[in-house]
Amino acid sequence: MTQSDDLATLVAAAAWSAAGHSVAIATVIATWGSAPRRIGSHLAVRDDGLFEGSVSGGCVEGDVVTEAQALLAAGSGARRLDYGVADETAWSVGLACGGKISVLVQRLSEDGFSSALVNRLAGAAASGESITLATDIATGVSREGAGADNDFSRTYPPPRRVAIIGAVHIAQALVPLAIAIGITPTVIDPRGLFAAADRFAGLDLDNRWPDEALAEWKPNAASAVVALTHDPKLDDVALAAALRSPAFYIAALGSRKNHAARRDRLATLGFDPATLDRIHGPAGLAIGAADPPEIALSIAAEMTAAWRGALQPRA
Repeated sequence: MTQSDDLATLVAAAAWSAAGHSVAIATVIATWGSAPRRIGSHLAVRDDGLFEGSVSGGCVEGDVVTEAQALLAAGSGARRLDYGVADETAWSVGLACGGKISVLVQRLSEDGFSSALVNRLAGAAASGESITLATDIATGVSREGAGADNDFSRTYPPPRRVAIIGAVHIAQALVPLAIAIGITPTVIDPRGLFAAADRFAGLDLDNRWPDEALAEWKPNAASAVVALTHDPKLDDVALAAALRSPAFYIAALGSRKNHAARRDRLATLGFDPATLDRIHGPAGLAIGAADPPEIALSIAAEMTAAWRGALQPRA
């Protein structure tokens, strides 16, 4: 499961609550050894036992659901559940392999993990904002902001996305690289010959013109836009849309000469030099890339460096 899966779990929990159910949120707050789920993973449990998400990949879910239902029946407080090889329940809950986990169970309520916080997280994800929540382990109350020494803190980074303009060979190589590093790709190309579904099977392929597609896609601060067509009718409109957004990485293929001409064209649309400097052109780190997979690798590396704040100025 991914960070976005955890948010989806919380959103489902909020929907259950809005429908009149009592709901509990279980969160992994500590792990040791071969624990199957990372710290911060969520499981939502409804009063009737329906659950979504995971805190252990199936090892302890049954016991956590039972404890969550007991908490909901009690109507207040929070529970810390510790499982591991040294625990007498190790064999029954499936952690006899040596892993240990601690899970905090709290109610989805104003004095627990509130629906308002879920809405805040969903809004932040949509805008590309990172949010940190702190939870008082003793009381089970969560709030936005940094935690104290006895709190459990978790940061929810926004889901990263990349709009790839042009269903070309480099795009075919860049899509799996983006997915591998946790970035959701969308390929945008109105040219039916290039944007054939068979060339990008199972992936998000948008056959509209880039300006129309990006107007709906709405680049945010966790978005990248990479133009690969060499066709100004496609690339320029995409770059213009990206420059009007807080996208963290904007890039386009082409030689330095072509990039200079591109800047001139975009300048006529009212973009000043400082804004045009946001475009990385030619796209990708200078690694001597010689074929589409290597060019895609250089772009994925530069996109990562931009996200991590590690890009060095170009000579």
